[in-house]
Amino acid sequence: MGLTGILDDWGFWLAAAFMVAAVSALMLLALVRGRHRSDPAAAYDLQVYRDQLREVDKDLARGTMSEAEAQRVRTEVSRRVLGADRALAAPGGPRPAPRVASWIAGGVIVASLAGAFALYLRVGDPGRPDDPMAARLAESRKLAVDRPSQAKIEALAAKSLIPPTPDPQYARLIDQLRAVVKQHPVDLKGQELLAQNEARLGHFIAAYHAQEAVIRIKGNAATAQDHAKLAELMVYAAARYVSPAAERQLNIALKMDPQNQTARFFMGVMMSQIGRPDIGFQIWETLLPQLPAGSPWIAPLRAQLPQMAELAGVRYELPPPKGVGPGPSVAQIDAAKDMTPAQRKDMIRGMVEGLAERLDTKGGTPQEWARLIRAYGVLGEAGKRDAALQRARADYKGNPPALQIIDAAAAVPGAGTTPAGATSSGAAPAALPGPSADDIRAAGQMSPAERQQMIEGMVSRLAEKLATQGGPAPEWARLIGAYGVLGRKDRARAIWDEAQTRFKDHPTELAQIHAAAARAGVAPDGASGVTQ
Repeated sequence: MGLTGILDDWGFWLAAAFMVAAVSALMLLALVRGRHRSDPAAAYDLQVYRDQLREVDKDLARGTMSEAEAQRVRTEVSRRVLGADRALAAPGGPRPAPRVASWIAGGVIVASLAGAFALYLRVGDPGRPDDPMAARLAESRKLAVDRPSQAKIEALAAKSLIPPTPDPQYARLIDQLRAVVKQHPVDLKGQELLAQNEARLGHFIAAYHAQEAVIRIKGNAATAQDHAKLAELMVYAAARYVSPAAERQLNIALKMDPQNQTARFFMGVMMSQIGRPDIGFQIWETLLPQLPAGSPWIAPLRAQLPQMAELAGVRYELPPPKGVGPGPSVAQIDAAKDMTPAQRKDMIRGMVEGLAERLDTKGGTPQEWARLIRAYGVLGEAGKRDAALQRARADYKGNPPALQIIDAAAAVPGAGTTPAGATSSGAAPAALPGPSADDIRAAGQMSPAERQQMIEGMVSRLAEKLATQGGPAPEWARLIGAYGVLGRKDRARAIWDEAQTRFKDHPTELAQIHAAAARAGVAPDGASGVTQ
């Protein structure tokens, strides 16, 4: 770009020069002020820790952190706050940076701005016109019309979709069901069962074909949920892509029932895929507060809504989960630090009993039941834990996503589950602690050989514990993963073989261990059963 181009776009360059000058002035002013600030480093640390406490509350509301994890983080941050307070009270103060450091920093700022200007002259395009909204909307409409068909995406997705290996007895039952439906293609109940069970096996193409048969058999009696379910199965068959055919089913469902949750969720997905995250965000933001407790769409909405808002250019903060009260405050955490272990356990038990009473009388979400199950496991109250687990499973019978959350809570370390690989006493196996802050600081000062020796010692202790006492599935998975990282595939393979024997009657836990074994390279991907 030459001088003529710059003169032609003098308005742009005037605005750019003003912004550069303003930014430069602010940065230089910060440098000058920084030399004379008397605030010690501990004051900045204190502000950072307070920000971290606020972020914990946001993560808890967003559903990306459990109550127990939030409490642990709050405890650790509160400990650091006390340390920063002590540092603030200590005598002495910071020394201002030498003047030469400010000059060097100022030179770097000027050089960076000059370099950015030179780079923009080479690769920039200041004369490019605005991209008007009408053109972007037209592009979105074109994308919606020209997007690939269901069959085309299914063909591509089939290369990467690996359905799980079912239990042999279950597979035989499904084969019998397929044979019966083939002989009686207009049997409504048979087609409904086939659609449901093919989906459980990951055979989504076969599942949505069976659901199409359900709608044909019902005729005018087909409901909005029937069409929404067909669209959902088509989306999963196409690797979560909403095709024009799936969109037609969503539109039918919404015409019959504008409040259908499934159709509204996937309509939001489709809007994002065709370049209209603004509409997708509006759909999802309206949908989330209307969902009842236990809805399978709560978790994916809470996980994806912030990203959808960002794509839509909207400032958005997730509301707190329904029925979930705030965690303990910083003051409560500080008070707990002064308690004896027995007093602290009594305080925790009181909080747990309050949650249990509310769930017994009013019910709750799968996440709340999961929290209660984990809490009883940590407290070692196996009877109450098992009762809560049975009640939660009964409340969410027929809701696979909710049952998955509940069963996962029963399988975490310290939750007290006793599958074939766990302790036989009925008490919850103690979860092994990770390295302490002192361990981590010490590891930073070790040589590579010393650090490797420390890690191998921790792994050996876990292996010895599982060999003598047993343990829940996550500990077996952690041991296999650790041996994989250490390059000890022979030991990882031996632990995987033993885990298959111990957890053969617990497919959910075995699948969790298998995932770790596959990552360690000692089990084939896609096979969750016992290897022969």
